[in-house]
Order: sequence, then C-alpha cells, then structure tokens
Amino acid sequence: MVVLNKIYTKTGDAGETALGNGDRVAKHALRVNSYGTVDETNATVGLARLHATGEIDAQLAMIQNDLFDLGADLCRPDMEKDAEAEYPVLRMSGAQVERLEIEIDAMTARVDPLRSFILPGGSALAAHLHLCRTVSRRAERLVVELSGSESVNPVAVKYLNRLSDWFFQASRIANATGKEDVLWVPGANR
Repeated sequence: MVVLNKIYTKTGDAGETALGNGDRVAKHALRVNSYGTVDETNATVGLARLHATGEIDAQLAMIQNDLFDLGADLCRPDMEKDAEAEYPVLRMSGAQVERLEIEIDAMTARVDPLRSFILPGGSALAAHLHLCRTVSRRAERLVVELSGSESVNPVAVKYLNRLSDWFFQASRIANATGKEDVLWVPGANR
C-alpha cells in the first residue's frame, strides 16, 4: 500500500530521482523519461474520459490502472533481481495485452474496413483518443529505445504497441463506428 504523508521531499532538488529499487538517477534519464511519458499518456486518458461513457469509459478506467502498473514496472530496473526485492515486484502480464487484443478485435468487428487514412478528429472523444494514441506511441518509442540498453519487461513494449492500436479503434467507435471519421484527402490543398 502506498502512503504519501508528504508531497514534496526536496530529494530531487539537485536533478535526481529514485527508481523503484532505490537507485538514484538523473531526472532526464531514459528510464525516467519512459515512465514519465507513460504517466503523460495516463493524463491524456483522463482527458478522454471526460467525454466517454459506458463501455469505453470502463475500458479507459482499466487502461489507466494498467498504465500505473506499467509505470511501476518501468521504474524498477534489473528484472533478474526481482526475487531479491523486499516486496513483490509489479510487472506487466500477458493477460493485460490479451485483454487489449480482445477489445481491439471486438471494436474492429463493428467498423467498416478503412479505405483511406483518417485525420485525428471528429467527435471530442475521438480527438482525445487520437491524442492518447500519439502520446502512447511516443512512450512506446522511448521504452523500445530503453530496451536497447537496459533491462525492460518485453510485455511492457507489447502492451504499449497494442494500446496505441486500441486508441485508434476506439476513436473510430467514438466517431459513430467510423461513419464520422475525418478522411485524409491526399494533395487536397495543392
């Protein structure tokens, strides 16, 4: 259980922060940037939820919780030392990826196949979901870069890859199951 008795600690005043294993690193470290961008993704989901109702809102709530799990996973390097930790280390699981895949498949079955690329927009919810998609793609790029030099749970990368696809399909659902998608017209303004 997390207990936050004091919000500011002054321990980061010199530009460092603590990882989940207690190691101190620069606040601009790639690992910190990675889970910070996951946190930014979560904030964009919060904005999208202002426009969501029903099933999509419930699914977005689950995604927000997953993103906190993902941040906890990423802030803890050295997966090979998980067994030595004082408490169980939280890692992303394949079940979280599978849930996204099931939801993506269900949304895909509800929309017509694309015949054009679509522009971010349409309804307010769709526009916010496109923002979620692009921020989650940035998080994915950072986590992939991190995995090239440090230990990263491979499920974390898979989750982020599926998540951006989830946001894309959810944006189509939010646009009247794709009927109100804003289509790209190549060269329209030449």
